[in-house]
Amino acid sequence: MELSSPAKINLWLRILGRRDDGFHEVETRLCQIGIADTVRIEQVSSVPGIALTCNVPGIPVDESNLAIKALRAFENKVGKTAGWRIHLEKRIPSGAGLGGGSSNAAAILRGANELTGSPLNLAELLEIAGHIGADVPCFLLHTTAADGTGRGEKVVPVEFSWKLPLVLIKPSFPIPTPWAYQRWRDSQELPGVLYAPQICPWGEMVNSLERPVFEKHRFLPALKTWLLEQKGVRAALMSGSGSTMFAITESGADAGEVAEKAKAWCGDTAWVQPTETLR
Repeated sequence: MELSSPAKINLWLRILGRRDDGFHEVETRLCQIGIADTVRIEQVSSVPGIALTCNVPGIPVDESNLAIKALRAFENKVGKTAGWRIHLEKRIPSGAGLGGGSSNAAAILRGANELTGSPLNLAELLEIAGHIGADVPCFLLHTTAADGTGRGEKVVPVEFSWKLPLVLIKPSFPIPTPWAYQRWRDSQELPGVLYAPQICPWGEMVNSLERPVFEKHRFLPALKTWLLEQKGVRAALMSGSGSTMFAITESGADAGEVAEKAKAWCGDTAWVQPTETLR
């Protein structure tokens, strides 16, 4: 089975505080976008085992990959094991705040469930997904936008009528999500950088994790400021824990023009991609 595994952006991500379990309470809206990996999953035998391959060097293909974690969790839930072959054709960069690994895990849960006769319902799949990662459940919903609470794993689908053109810019460095959350409480705002909510027709765009990430990686606040100065840009924000910055533009043509300017401004090591939200 071959499945599309889309990326996401966070239109907003508010941290409400640290919980007793060490995680953080958040409110976020996630929107799927037109950049996607392709996930291929095949049941090859009754002998237990998972073989994972990927087109991108450096992506782990061992038990640390969320795709394998998802398949292990699925087998534990249904009480059956088999031989599986998985291939990830990656287009979503890793360590980017775009949910690529989480989306892959959700695709594996959907694919494994369908290939084995759908032994689990959506509620059961969502429960498994929430234990794998906070962003995984949103990719299981039959919607392109969802609101997340708790750690982000408690998701509900939302109606999202906008199809927003945007440009994604990821510098050469990744941001580990745990690192960003651990430094949130003690971080400070940098002078001259816009952290306040940006009021838009689709909601107030703000990201609490910009504070710790910007404090460490000064290129990102400079990039956000530059994006907000560009013609046709309506708002700019970091997605998730970064390192991707995105700018929502007035039109697809504006997104293309900003992307070309960003390639020159950021240099050859940055990944720059115009796209749009799905609806």
